[in-house]
Amino acid sequence: MSEIKTHYRNCNICEAMCGLEIKYQDKEILSIKGDQQDPFSKGYNCPKATALQDFYNDEDRLKTPIRRTATGWEDISWDEAFAEIAEKLTAIQHAHGKNALAVYLGNPNAHSLGNAMFLKPFMKSLGTINRFSSASTDQMPHHVAANFMFGAGMLIPVPDIDRTDYMLIIGGNPVVSNGSMMTAPNVLGRMKAIQKRGGKVVVVDPCRTRTAKIADQHLFIRPEKDAYLLLAMIHCVFENNKVNLRHLAGMVEGVDQLAQLVKDYPPEDVAELVGIEASAISTLASEMMAADSAVCYSRMGASTQSFGGLCQWLTNVFNIITGNFDRAGGAMFPQPAFDLLRNHKKGHKSSFGQYSSRVRKLPFFNGEFPVAVLAEEILTPGDGQIKSLITVAGNPVLSTPSGHKLADAFDTLDYMVSIDIYLNETTKHANIILPGTTGVENSHFDIFFNSFSVRNTVKYSAPLFEKEDEQRTDWQIMQEIAARMTDTQVQKITPEMILDMELQKGAYGAQGMSLQKLVDNPHGIDLGPLKPCLEQRIKTADGKVNLFPALYRDDLPRLNKLMAKPARDKQYPFDLISRRLVKSHNTWTQNSDRLVKGKNPCTLEVHPIDAEKLSLVKGQIIRVSSTVGSVEIEVAITDDIQQGVVSMPQGWGHNQKGTRMSVAATQPGVSINDLTDADRVDLLTGNAALNGTPVALAAL
Repeated sequence: MSEIKTHYRNCNICEAMCGLEIKYQDKEILSIKGDQQDPFSKGYNCPKATALQDFYNDEDRLKTPIRRTATGWEDISWDEAFAEIAEKLTAIQHAHGKNALAVYLGNPNAHSLGNAMFLKPFMKSLGTINRFSSASTDQMPHHVAANFMFGAGMLIPVPDIDRTDYMLIIGGNPVVSNGSMMTAPNVLGRMKAIQKRGGKVVVVDPCRTRTAKIADQHLFIRPEKDAYLLLAMIHCVFENNKVNLRHLAGMVEGVDQLAQLVKDYPPEDVAELVGIEASAISTLASEMMAADSAVCYSRMGASTQSFGGLCQWLTNVFNIITGNFDRAGGAMFPQPAFDLLRNHKKGHKSSFGQYSSRVRKLPFFNGEFPVAVLAEEILTPGDGQIKSLITVAGNPVLSTPSGHKLADAFDTLDYMVSIDIYLNETTKHANIILPGTTGVENSHFDIFFNSFSVRNTVKYSAPLFEKEDEQRTDWQIMQEIAARMTDTQVQKITPEMILDMELQKGAYGAQGMSLQKLVDNPHGIDLGPLKPCLEQRIKTADGKVNLFPALYRDDLPRLNKLMAKPARDKQYPFDLISRRLVKSHNTWTQNSDRLVKGKNPCTLEVHPIDAEKLSLVKGQIIRVSSTVGSVEIEVAITDDIQQGVVSMPQGWGHNQKGTRMSVAATQPGVSINDLTDADRVDLLTGNAALNGTPVALAAL
């Protein structure tokens, strides 16, 4: 046996960028622990990191292409697979137009260096505008707000959690998610540090989450009512004449128009609707104004809902007018070593609304259409109908609204290709599956999440193990498909070549930043705390912050209809919300035995009063129904959930026929997206409204 060696890398499963220390011998991983010398995570890592070992060793994982036939799946060579794919997709585009081909990109693409580098040229080579991704089930409201307020969709402010004195969290559970649009390993430790230095953490959420239990205060709120809470708190700021723009006074436009608008939303008028007393709303605003430094952070519950666009705009507004923007302890902008905005010119024309989806006319933005329209774009005949599809590292049948409808749509496609390591609920509909390498076989650099990081850091991870001769990386697969479809040669360029160039041309290039410098510092390099930089980074044409974009003004009547006449569906009297689990990440960690072992985590949380009314008992299997489907799930009774609200985790439902994920298939979980409705979206941004789905409960 050879000697035991040590490898350092970042975990690429979630956003937190935790540094790992991996002990290995030959090609066997012996242990995965937190890297004590990582300057950002400082030895912290969550349980998910161990799945890197499971992904690598998984017997269910595909390593060579397979093709679906009438009698089952068969192995084929890479050359045969690429030849057939190019022939089929080219013929479909020739017959029906370039846009007859669509691409769906799953969440793991954001965690892949190679995919992040080569997806844009890949899409260009295909010639289609029909791109869809998990971003519109998650974060699109953040990007739209950044685009209209600051001039670029990636210019998203993050909480300076390490220096704030007051943190208001709306619809977020960062202790479990390790941030989410706020890259921050060990949020638990960072929150406790706020409290230790005399600060305060407040959580507003329909569920008393793990984050809420650690916070100093938790307030229940009705699902999808967050925009009213934000408007009322902003009203309090103006009412008390406490607007404080600090150093941004000369950069902010629209204050007077905003002041006029929020007069209509005093706490007394919204209290009953949101479920929070008017005095408590006023207190939140007062605490935010009075703190030496403060930040409001709103996330999934405020994004994946019918008014997600308004929520993220108003969150930025609240931080700005209380003097907590682009300032230590407030909402700030990272300055990453690889800057995605390096070539983004001021006044660059936004792509928002450049196109509209063919059937429902939802907006195109950030190079894609909302995934909520994908099924109807496949199923609706006519010019521009999607006839073929490529999915890359995604399982939308489980992760997008009305997933079962999407599965039916996939069966009608003329041809489908999946780049994925598993035969899962989505890829089983493909004609050919092309498996890439994964995790420890890939090099890694967090291009996207350094842009959301609560501290400026930089780190490169070389592959731990070299891929086998017959294996391809995802980016090599995309390069080959592009070359075959355009009848060109594969470009001799690697992700590392692009990375090195961007590092040298970036903000720290003058200080000697390069790929070699990162190779020489395997634990990563600390670049310091976030600094005020909005004046340098803003991308609006006039260099001003647009506090009151017309887009949001025009969306307010839609919100006001709800205020005038709150709707409660008698047939579906409960509001369904999702919840995050610390040992799972979307749909792609459920085939790791060490992450799914133990008691069933996929339960429906119900308030005791609601359970008593329906004669439900703990552990009972009940039917949950919505307008689009039903599931059967185990009941968990808890006062951690608000009365009238029920909750279940997302990312489950792997026990379908025709898949090859043996560990996941043994799990009792069901898919929340058999209940969510693709017709429920935030009309402003097109983001799926996954939270607040009306449902009914019935004992079996």
